[in-house]
Amino acid sequence: MVPKSKTTTLDFFVEKEYVSHPLIKEKSIERRSYQISISATALMKNTLVVLPTGLGKTVIALYVIASRLHNLDGKAIFLAPTKPLVEQHANFLRKNLRINPERIITLSGEVSPDRREELYGNARIIVSTPQVIENDIVSGKLSVEDVVHITFDEAHRAVGSYSYVFIAKEYLRQARNPLILGITASPGSDINRIMEVVENLSIDEIEVRTEFDRDVKPYIHERKIEWIRVGIPEELKEVRENFYKALELRFNKLEKLGITNSKAKDLSKKELLALQEALHAESMESKNPDIFEAISVLAEILKIQHGIELIETQGLSALKNYLRRIARETASRGGSKATRNLLNDPVFRTAMLRALKCDVEHPKLEKLKEIVSKEVRGGAERIIVFCSYRDTADYLFKELNGIEGVRAVKFIGQSNRVDERGMRQKEQVEILSKFREGEVNVLVATSVGEEGLDVPSTDLVIFYEAVPSEIRAIQRKGRTGRSRKGKIVVLVTKGTRDEAYYWSSIRKEKMMYDQIRRVKERLRARFDKDSVIEHELFQAKPKNIVIYVDSREMRSGVVKSLFQYAEVKVQSLETADYVLSDRVAVERKTAEDFVESIVRGDKNLFSQLLNLKKSYLKPILVVEGELYGLHPNVIRGALATIAVDLGIPIIQTKNPDDTAEMLLAIARREQELRSREVVLHSGKTKKGLKEQQEYIVSSISNIGTVIARNLLKHFGTIERIVTASEEELVKVPKVGKKTARKIREILTTPYEPE
Repeated sequence: MVPKSKTTTLDFFVEKEYVSHPLIKEKSIERRSYQISISATALMKNTLVVLPTGLGKTVIALYVIASRLHNLDGKAIFLAPTKPLVEQHANFLRKNLRINPERIITLSGEVSPDRREELYGNARIIVSTPQVIENDIVSGKLSVEDVVHITFDEAHRAVGSYSYVFIAKEYLRQARNPLILGITASPGSDINRIMEVVENLSIDEIEVRTEFDRDVKPYIHERKIEWIRVGIPEELKEVRENFYKALELRFNKLEKLGITNSKAKDLSKKELLALQEALHAESMESKNPDIFEAISVLAEILKIQHGIELIETQGLSALKNYLRRIARETASRGGSKATRNLLNDPVFRTAMLRALKCDVEHPKLEKLKEIVSKEVRGGAERIIVFCSYRDTADYLFKELNGIEGVRAVKFIGQSNRVDERGMRQKEQVEILSKFREGEVNVLVATSVGEEGLDVPSTDLVIFYEAVPSEIRAIQRKGRTGRSRKGKIVVLVTKGTRDEAYYWSSIRKEKMMYDQIRRVKERLRARFDKDSVIEHELFQAKPKNIVIYVDSREMRSGVVKSLFQYAEVKVQSLETADYVLSDRVAVERKTAEDFVESIVRGDKNLFSQLLNLKKSYLKPILVVEGELYGLHPNVIRGALATIAVDLGIPIIQTKNPDDTAEMLLAIARREQELRSREVVLHSGKTKKGLKEQQEYIVSSISNIGTVIARNLLKHFGTIERIVTASEEELVKVPKVGKKTARKIREILTTPYEPE
């Protein structure tokens, strides 16, 4: 029986139906047929749900979670990319589910690993950022064996090395009754990207609805979209022209180096980045100096193009802040070659000085102030202004607060910059709460505000600039028209990339639904052909190799690769990044970090390596990536010092996966072929007497922990081992004549100082 409730207004009559379920609170969730239909599919197969913002993707997740927890014994995990989203989803679940709120826990990096491990035991639903879950799976603090459902919010992120990919793979490998739900407003228009999401989350079915579907239309509110074009002032055009001159010189240089032709000037930012990546790959195979020069020139081009984009779409305030950062970077010891080259170029310096002297602001600013002022006077309660850059957000926030009736606040991400601290997760949650409750009425947000904001009654969304990404455009537009009529305004600068970006996002959005349908057809064809996947493919395989990993390495891709084949033990290590046996420990440096240490004259690197050598008999330095950015002789000198003076072998690897393969090869050799155990010779905790005895004996002739323990068991004390003859030593298990002879040689040969 579905409970009914009647609501009457002045001019119409609405009859609402509510969902009835043992784990869903009565009259808490409105019944919508399309949500019920999608949920039915999601309970049978791993499903990707593509649904416009505001139409209840989270409600579908709630249905599936409630059903799984009601019918199966286990836990559910709900993953979201940001702390504000985590808090939002947890509050929604606590409000609507008949589950003890204390058993619906929220986790982020702010909760300590030990505390998280305690919380897992009592939890029925874990709502968390993905990095936390990934780290705790790797470190063994969380087992997903009894997890009966995982929801991946903003599922379009499940590409590349993002944590969603690892979690989904491990979940399907470990869980007894796995079921996956991915939810997103837009997976993108690139069919390869959509397929990557589908493969990474092992999706069997896609459920998609648009605003035009018959079962969705009754719940869509009118959204008026208006784009306002503004011209670019002559003064800004002159500033831009100076930057174009500096850009022209660099494209000519690339042509002379034989890297590009005259058409390179028409390449997009994405294409230039792809070219740069290709050159990096080529530089690993070839030592041609022209390749390294071209990489640096491309970096300069990208910096200049960013400046031009700021002139066209943002205004001089953002540009000036950007140029000041370039100047500061050049003055610092760690400044890149590209920034130094830019500041040494008289053409670029001239462009920079003219920009800094210009005081004409972009006409978008006045147009924005005019729109916001008019809307606030007209009764608008909540307005979101989206912009792409923090500098712009800071400037707009200050300018808008000068308007009568406007109570503006900025909403930015967590990452810190040299000149600005990011916004902590707690601050983000507080700001959204104030915006929702009406304490502030204008939110100036960067991209962090595009995903999942729970602000149902936003009256107006303003794009300060057009964005080329259909995902971002859809998310921005979805912030209004959720529970009542809404309005969207897009500010576009005539004749600039603003216009190109706007039409690009429109085209991609139309293409997206075509591509999704193509992927649906592929999935159905595959499912019909082979609907049964052998369960053995997902069974966890025993891991015989043990590797200790420093907790600071958790952010690297190395740990995730190691986890597939080894038992990874994460803890705070004092003198190594990875410990592979009782004698082998590894310090890992990315090529970028290694070069930066040389530039800074950082003695800490050599101190770390010296401590590593003191603690382990076989220390190794792994340098990950291609070393460039300094004169080759400078790099060779540093490597020679480490290899010859410190006596530490250096291994170069291509990438995190290659590093993991190398570490595994060494660990297998030590632990399987040589039967050596993994022992931490230095750490945060002090060794007990037993460990100290084993350590001393294992160091004799480098015999290792296993033989050391056999010797101690046989002789009882270190003193008796030292005085034992060869004949007595060979009676000990695993001690042959060669080993006994070597032990006696080390213990009896007189010491000769150099």
